[in-house]
Amino acid sequence: MMEEKVQEILDKLRPYIQRDGGDVELVEVEEGIVRVRLLGACGSCPSSTITLKAGIERALMEEIPEVREVEQVL
Repeated sequence: MMEEKVQEILDKLRPYIQRDGGDVELVEVEEGIVRVRLLGACGSCPSSTITLKAGIERALMEEIPEVREVEQVL
């Protein structure tokens, strides 16, 4: 259930990430920790931490109170 909600929000964010030549893939959701893989340009971009924390994490935490953190999986 929570994974579906997370995926739904990632799908809404995806066009913005793809516009910069990247993408995001949901790896797993475990005990409030969402693990994602940043793909394409986002994988090696120096701003990927900002994208992850200020963009993806903030959006997920606003919509899903159970989300405690978002981690990047390489």
